[in-house]
Amino acid sequence: MNRETAPPDALTFWSFVDYAVRKADQELPAVNTDAMRMVLTLNRATSMVIYDLESTVHRPRGLTWPGFRVIFALWLAGPMEAKTTAEISGMSRAALSALLNTLERDGLIVRARASHDRRALQLSLTEEGYGAILGGFRAHNLRESAWAESLEPAEQTELVRLLNKLMAGSTDAKAKFRN
Repeated sequence: MNRETAPPDALTFWSFVDYAVRKADQELPAVNTDAMRMVLTLNRATSMVIYDLESTVHRPRGLTWPGFRVIFALWLAGPMEAKTTAEISGMSRAALSALLNTLERDGLIVRARASHDRRALQLSLTEEGYGAILGGFRAHNLRESAWAESLEPAEQTELVRLLNKLMAGSTDAKAKFRN
């Protein structure tokens, strides 16, 4: 049994993809390495972009990535129920509930009972929250632009097309996701 491992200092966040695919193929020759590489690469690229946006744009402004996602959703879609905010921002209701305390404490959002259902919670931006998202999103979009510059416009369009196709296929794969 050959359980060869890589020296820990030889691996990086990005190089681990190649190593993991190669190692999985050695250990389990029937594994679909193309699918593995695609998902690992997508996951790692997404993590890198989110970390960059959070550390360079949002944390310096006092926001976390989840906090940004919530005020971004409220900015664009307007006041909405907490359950809809959770769905749109891609988080669980429990995670949103914990985050709302911080956003409200920081004066960025207000919570109120929905008029149509006293059990439902309605969320909206405050003036301070509106100002925070406008300034934050300008900087956010500059970072998005810096990331996008490595691709030609046609490549950007093709990447979005392929990601949309991947997401459309999630139904066939019976994929689970938050709602």
